[in-house]
Amino acid sequence: MKTTENDNARRLLLLMVSVMLASCAVRDGAPESYDRDWRTIEDATPQDEPFSRYGNPDSYEVFGLQYQVLASNEGFSEKGLASWYGTKFHGQRTSSGEPYDMYAMTAAHKSLRIPTYVEVTNLSNNRKAIVKVNDRGPFHEGRVIDLSYAAATKLGVAETGTAPVSIRVIEAGKPEQVPAGDVPAKIVADAPITNAAVAAHAVVDYPADIGDSSSPTEDLSGDRFYVQVASFSSEENAMKMLSDLRGKEFRSVRIHVEGEREKLLYRVRIGPVPTKLVAEELVSQLKKMNHNNVRIVARVTN
Repeated sequence: MKTTENDNARRLLLLMVSVMLASCAVRDGAPESYDRDWRTIEDATPQDEPFSRYGNPDSYEVFGLQYQVLASNEGFSEKGLASWYGTKFHGQRTSSGEPYDMYAMTAAHKSLRIPTYVEVTNLSNNRKAIVKVNDRGPFHEGRVIDLSYAAATKLGVAETGTAPVSIRVIEAGKPEQVPAGDVPAKIVADAPITNAAVAAHAVVDYPADIGDSSSPTEDLSGDRFYVQVASFSSEENAMKMLSDLRGKEFRSVRIHVEGEREKLLYRVRIGPVPTKLVAEELVSQLKKMNHNNVRIVARVTN
């Protein structure tokens, strides 16, 4: 009987969590007022553009998996499933630094250099489209490209959600690549906030939180970036926040101890992260969770 009561309690808890996620999580979708005929949607025009300085590390990590960025796109072709992304990400920064525009002919790819122009063919209906790859993804098994809503509409993928496609790179006389020394060797993207964390907007009560009166961004003349979440005079409260952040799947969370023995400060920081762009994205995520004292800290490496 006791086991049955425990099982019922677990089921009830799971049901409550599911309901909370369903009601609070922000879902992706299609724009309400987009009614373009797919035949009138123009392809992206391939142009000579330099490769993104920060969008092309040698490798990067997402959800614990390592991805390699190609040294060259020459002759690249691929087959697999295409998907699309829309309203949830509209206006947000892409891996190239450009804002995502769901009405533009763009796409995300895991390994092609950014930006790259590709011709995508829907193998189900033989429709073709040329898109500019300016973002990273999709990070779902079996999917090879994430299309903007406009591109998905032209290809007929918007109606089906996914579709088998072939991809081939269209070279546009790329200028010389950025020297390897100017591109971070590796970028480790801290795991994004889980749906549960976003839904709960959970912030543990840290009564000794000192906060910081300085601006959200310190002098960024350094080359190593951290995101400082908060400062504490209490080591116990700092440890609570560290545990809380790790429980929400943030990685590389550390406590930096500063000051003298009698007046120690325990600063909870995430990092180092490889670029200011990654740090800014972390700040945005943390502020959505009501961490209002977040700021970026830069340090010079020797």
